[in-house]
Amino acid sequence: MNSGSSPSKPASTSREDVGENADLTDEALVEKARHGDLSAFDALVVRHREKLFAMIRGMVNSEADAWDLSQDAFVKAWSALPGFKGDSGFYTWLYRIARNVVYDWLRKLRNRATILQFETTAGEAPEVFAAEDAPTVPKAEESPDRALERADLRRILNEALAKLSDEHREVIWLREIEGLSYPEIAERAGCSQGTVMSRLFYARKKLQELLRFSKF
Repeated sequence: MNSGSSPSKPASTSREDVGENADLTDEALVEKARHGDLSAFDALVVRHREKLFAMIRGMVNSEADAWDLSQDAFVKAWSALPGFKGDSGFYTWLYRIARNVVYDWLRKLRNRATILQFETTAGEAPEVFAAEDAPTVPKAEESPDRALERADLRRILNEALAKLSDEHREVIWLREIEGLSYPEIAERAGCSQGTVMSRLFYARKKLQELLRFSKF
C-alpha cells in the first residue's frame, strides 16, 4: 500500500505488546503506518489513547461516551493518515481530530435534547441520568463519608463545567488539567494566544460565579 491510499481499517487497541515499534518515535511510526503497517498504528494508539481519553472525558463528563468517542477519533485518524503532512506533532494532529469528533457529538446531543424537550413538553419529562451513572473503573475502598463527598464534588464540578461553552471548557481542561502553556493551547485549539487568554479569563470568571455558593 502506498502513502497516498486510504488504509482499510483501524488497528486493534487491545494488544499491549507492540514489539520493536515501542521504541520508535511518533514520526517513524506515522511513516510506517502511512504505508499500511497496522502494527505501527497500533503502537501509536497504545501510546496516546489514555491521554486522549482523559481529554475527551473532561469534555463529555461520561466515561462510557469518552471511550466511544476516543475510538471514533482513532478510526478517523487512521482514515485520514495519508493526508497527515507532519506540520505538527502526531498527537496535536490527533487532538484536533478528536476535538472535531467531540464537538460534532455534542451538537447532535443538543439537537436530540431540544427535540426531546419539545416532544415531552406536554407530558412527563424523560428520566435523565447523571455522569455518575456511567460505568466507572473500580476504585479502592473508601469511607462512606469520603465517597459521598467525592460524589458531591464531582456532581457540582460537572454541572458547572457543563454550563460552559465547548471552547471555554476545552481551554480550562488544557490549562488546568493538562498544564499546557498558552502557545501549546493555541496550537491544539487552532486559535491565537490572545484568544486562548480571553477564553480562559471568561471561563474562570464563569466557574467562579457558578461555584460561589457551593460549600466546596
